[in-house]
Amino acid sequence: MAVVPYKDKDTSKRDQVAEMFDSISPKYDLLNHVLSGGIDILWRKRAIRELRKASSQPPKRILDIATGTGDFALEALALKPEKIVGMDISEGMLSVGRDKMRKRGVDHIIEMRSGDSEGLPLPDNDFDAVIVAFGVRNFENLLKGLTDMYRVTRSGGVCVVLEFSNPRQFPFKQLYGFYSRTILPLIGRAVSKDASAYTYLPESVQAFPDGPDFLRIYEAAGFTNTKWIPLTFGVASIYIGHKR
Repeated sequence: MAVVPYKDKDTSKRDQVAEMFDSISPKYDLLNHVLSGGIDILWRKRAIRELRKASSQPPKRILDIATGTGDFALEALALKPEKIVGMDISEGMLSVGRDKMRKRGVDHIIEMRSGDSEGLPLPDNDFDAVIVAFGVRNFENLLKGLTDMYRVTRSGGVCVVLEFSNPRQFPFKQLYGFYSRTILPLIGRAVSKDASAYTYLPESVQAFPDGPDFLRIYEAAGFTNTKWIPLTFGVASIYIGHKR
């Protein structure tokens, strides 16, 4: 059974995820940084550095899937691309993101678009790089979403996924488990007023096929020369894949 934010509703995971992010969008950036102690910023920077190393040449066109409010897209500006398209199913998150891009004067480079990650309204072989931070865990069908990401990546392009994962070593596994099940929902509920959103987070991480299991699905989607980089004792991971 799929892990969903609102267990009392019979709508699809896609619709529930969109509803959840619409609900928490005004406080999303604040909560991200508070709940991770700001380390999510360092994770994004590391992911972009890994993208730079994995690319045969600097990517000119970048697609940021499940862009949310656009933090990963902003980080990708370090690569000096000509265009970044940020795509998300939550209009609430996109609205916050568009305001952010206008205020920073980068809305001519970063375009925030509505779109489903599992059925991208984009042509084949359109981007030099496809990136996603903390989004693939929310896909209704992970293989379908990754396969569509592969489709829009050009030959020779790179895909970089940053996602939460489950620590494997004692005692961090136990400490992180306690924090994610107990402390995180309390803070999330207090700040966002949406208890379900921050109960869903640890449940979705626990159920997500991370590490080698993710690489197998990544490769089934078509990506080659894949690589897994655990971060912060395994709390998060970077996955790199190439399109021939």
